[in-house]
Parts: sequence; C-alpha cells; structure tokens
Amino acid sequence: MANEKNTDFFIGKLLDLAKIKFTPNGSDIKEIQDALKTASKKGTGKVGFPEFTAKSKDFIIVIEDKADIEKQADYKDDERTELATKTKSIIDYAENGALHYANEIIKKTSFKKIFAFGCTGDEKHHIIRPIFVDENNYKLLQPVESFENFFESNIEKYYHEQVLGETPPDTLELKDVLKKSSELHEDLRNYGQLGDNEKPLVVSAILLALSNEDFKVDTLTGSKTNTDGKKLYTAIKDYMAQVEVTPDTKKEKVLNQFNIIKDRTILNQVDERLKNPNKKNELAKTPLRYFTEFLQTNVLNMVKANTQEDVLGRFYGEFIRFSGGDGQTLGVVLTPCHITELFCDLVDLSPRDKVFDPCCGTSGFLIAALHKMLLQVNTKDEEDKIKKEQLHGIEIREDMFSIATTNMILRGDGKSNLENKDFLKQSPEKLSEKNYTVGFMNPPYSQSKGKDTFHLSEIHFIKHLLDGLADGGRCVVIVPQSTMVGKRKEDKQIKKKILENHTLEGVVTLNKETFYGVGTNPCIAIFTAHKPHSEKKYCKFVNFENDGFEVRKHIGLVETERAKERKAHLLNCWLHDAPAESKFLVKTTISATDEWLHSFYYFNDEIPKEEDFEKTITDYLSFEFNMIAQDKEYLFENAE
Repeated sequence: MANEKNTDFFIGKLLDLAKIKFTPNGSDIKEIQDALKTASKKGTGKVGFPEFTAKSKDFIIVIEDKADIEKQADYKDDERTELATKTKSIIDYAENGALHYANEIIKKTSFKKIFAFGCTGDEKHHIIRPIFVDENNYKLLQPVESFENFFESNIEKYYHEQVLGETPPDTLELKDVLKKSSELHEDLRNYGQLGDNEKPLVVSAILLALSNEDFKVDTLTGSKTNTDGKKLYTAIKDYMAQVEVTPDTKKEKVLNQFNIIKDRTILNQVDERLKNPNKKNELAKTPLRYFTEFLQTNVLNMVKANTQEDVLGRFYGEFIRFSGGDGQTLGVVLTPCHITELFCDLVDLSPRDKVFDPCCGTSGFLIAALHKMLLQVNTKDEEDKIKKEQLHGIEIREDMFSIATTNMILRGDGKSNLENKDFLKQSPEKLSEKNYTVGFMNPPYSQSKGKDTFHLSEIHFIKHLLDGLADGGRCVVIVPQSTMVGKRKEDKQIKKKILENHTLEGVVTLNKETFYGVGTNPCIAIFTAHKPHSEKKYCKFVNFENDGFEVRKHIGLVETERAKERKAHLLNCWLHDAPAESKFLVKTTISATDEWLHSFYYFNDEIPKEEDFEKTITDYLSFEFNMIAQDKEYLFENAE
C-alpha cells in the first residue's frame, strides 16, 4: 500500500532543491496560521493544515499530498476543467484539498495570490499540478517536475507567462532582434550588393571597429581617398593589437577576410538613398556608414553584454534562413544558446577543464564554456588563465573562422586558441597530447552520401573527437537521431569501434524544433573517452522532447518559464541519478547494433490497474459483439 510519508519526503526534497523555505503542517506566518486553525476540510470550522506552506515574493504556496496517484483530482465535468467541491472530494483528492486550503487563506487573510499544488505518487511515478488561485477564480496549470519556477527569482515571470498569458520581455527582445536581423539582411543586399557568405563578415568587421574606443562613426565621411572602408579596417587592426590577438598568423588570416570592406567599391560610395528625409541638413552616406550606425544602435550592446547568447551566431543563422543560402547544403546548423549551455551543465564544467570544439562555427560552445567557467572563479589571474589556455577550437571555413575569432574578441578574449584547419586531418595522437578534458561538437550534417564520403559522416566525427581527447575526457555532441541508429554497415562498424575504446554514458532525445526551420530531429550523446564500454554498463536514455521550449509565430523557438523546471529535472536525473518514469528515462545495457535512443529501449513500467484490465476486456467484447452483429463471426472461428 502506498505511503503518504514517502510522498511528503519527496516533495520536501524538491522544495529544498528549489531553495524554497517551507513549513510542514502549518505556516510560520501568523496570519495564515490563524486562518488554518478553522480550515478543516470537513467544513467543521476546526483546524486543518496542508502538508506544506511557503512564501515566495508576494505569492503563497500551498501543497497537499496523497500517496495514491489515482487521488490526484476529482472533477465536476468530463472535460476536467472544474474541480469538485464536495467534502469527500476535498478530503480524498490532492488538488481539491489544495484548492480548499488556498480559498480559506484568501478568504481569511490579506494574501490574494496563491499557487496551490496537488501532489501524488512517489519519486519515480508522480504528478505535481499547480493551480493558481485568487479572489475571483482559479486556473489549472500544466503539471511540473520541480519547484524551480516558484523560487523568488523566477515566480513573477512564471506568473506573467503561465497565468496571465503575457509574452515575456526577453521573447519580445528576441523578436526585435530577429526583426532587426531581417532588416539588416535586406539592407546588406540592397545597398551593399553582398552575397550570403559576405554579409556576416561585414557585420563582424564593423562590430570589431566599433569596439575600438578611439573609433568614431562620425569620421566615416565618404571620402574617396581615405575611404570609410580603410578607416574601419584601420580601427579593426588597431583594436586587435590592443586586445593582443595572438598569434600574428591568426590575426592576419582574420584581417584578410575583412579586406572586403576596403576593397568593395560599392560599400564605400555615397548612396543618395541613404539619407534621412526627416533631417534637412543630413548628407547622404555610404552603405558602410549606414551599416555601422545600424549595428551600433541595435546590436553591439547585446553582443558585448556578459551573456551566453551568441548574437553573431544568431545573426548568421538568420542570414542563412532568410536567404535560403548554402547553410544546409554545407551542413551548417548553428547550435542554439540553450543547448550550448546545456552541454556545459551535462558535464558539470569546471574552471579546471580544457575545452575543445573541433567544428566551432561561430564559437557558440566556447562562449558558453567561457561564461560558465568565469562564473566559478574570483581572481583576474584565474580569468586570464581560462581565456589564454583553456578554450580551443578548430574551424575549417575561413569565413566562419573569422566570425568565431571576432565573437571571442568581443567577449574580451583575444587569446583563444582558434585554428583554421580541417579537423579530420588532425592526428588523434597529436590532439590527445594537448590534454583536452572536454570535447563539445556540432559536426557538419548530411555530408556522407556514400562510401567515398563516409569519412564525413557524423559518427566518424564523433569517433575522431573521442580518439583525440585526454584519458577520461568527457565528450558531448549534438547530432541527428539517425546517427545513433546507425543503419549502414559502416555506421555499425564505427559504433562497435567506439564501444571498444570509449564509453557511451547516454543519449538525450531533444525537441524536434530545436533547430527550428532546418528539419533535423536532434539528440545529444555523452561519452567518456579512452575507457572501453563495459557490457555491464547501464546507460541513460532520456526523452527530453518536452523541454519547455515552443515555437512562436514570427519568432521561432522560444523559452517558456516551464523550461527551467524541465531542465532541472533532466539534470537531477543525469547528474544525481534521481529516479524517473520510463517514459522520461530508461537505464539499460547496450550493444553496438542497438539504436542508441530512448525510443528503442522504452518500455511502460506502470503496473496496469484493475480498471485497465476491465476496460480492455470490455473493449474486446464490444468489438466481438459488433462483428457478430455484422455477420462476421468467422473472424473468431479459430480463436481459442
């Protein structure tokens, strides 16, 4: 028989994890404690206490537990939109009881905003359902896995988004970023006649020039001799010297990519269209000055802010999406910042780690790693060591390499060890000598079309990275789910070789919209390098499709407040081995011929209830009766 104390212990543990101070069986707020003295669920006017109460900012939290998951809620209607208010329902069901206590507090105290939770089950099989209650009504909300959203720093945003249905400010900001990106994309084409690959280079060059405090936009006067492009180029060169970009070969390679701003004539010619009609005395300007003013106003501050958001990467992704350019055909799929952050969390990245990204693109993973590591140190020396020694990347494309270098410089880091090379041509033995403890990778997708190009397959990139890491190095990759299936003979052989030399820790199946607009169903695979996979090893396979991110019209994939608790649940299971239902997490041994995905190993671990059995028999008998009524009794002639 289920024990409610186990439910109480589990919920208390979740409250502790969310850092919410709570009171069991009462309240430490006198006004609420007095109200509960006459809040009996039987309606007798005697004492009645929920399992837990807490206060978070202006909100009161009330929690009612039941051990039996079938005692979650009793409804008045078949649509399950209205909770029953009968005394028996209030006594027997978690949500009904929680709503009762919330109403008592609202009626008898000055507190008018309450999140009431009905909680049932145990640590593995449970339902945690929040209900928002105020003086006017109540609103049933989506079940949660933790109380992360109800901590003081999160609860207001959750309330405004999930209860009031408002669009969060950061989503509006993102929408504005995308709108500005679209505008700039069109302007770069219309006024600069720039191709898709050239646009992000011009953006990167201008942002670097703007970072030079000695450079002033007003100096871009459209001179025919000392052109705007030459002035921007000089500002870039001087700034790279100021921030000590090393080595010189890297600096020259980046500068060579930026020659476009001084060599492209149309960018340096005054365009009469670029004149503000509302300013009578304003002169026409060059496209370069127009782009510089635009970026200074709309982008620079966001790029330089201390944030994980890869703004240049986001711009580059938008350029590709708007133009239908070569991004997908070249396998360029830029990683969203919430995924780069998740990579760092899955390996519990520390300032002692040495991070390597062999396909670094715009350096999104390195930016996330830099941000995570800097948060954990306190001295300038420690910060400098991270920037100088612990972030390494390779990028094969020269334009991407220049953007990646620019991105790191704009983060105050001119010393990252970025190289413009072909990763697959690097010797694993030489790479392993560099003692990389963490490898992050989003390899090029769909480049392997047959035997001649098999070496370009995603699984081959994974093996090459694992072979090049330090002993015990942690490796995290994001790839299409098909990579983990490995249908081809060559794929199975590589998977076998990986297990012979390395350990698969597990795979996280992601939201199908993670790469919004690209059409890739991704997953994250986590490995340990140079540790042969034991046949007895239990891997973790997670279904994280419900990650709290959703597609919004005209914006794309955005984070909802539910993302915090979904991520907290994932990390609690991954890092701390918290139990979970098999529909979320399966632990199992594996073989090279398996499909390394949650869907392959999933089984329903919920024990069928008596009513489930009765329903199945009823459905079958109804089917048999209908068939016989239609003269189709022959269907059952061979039935035993």
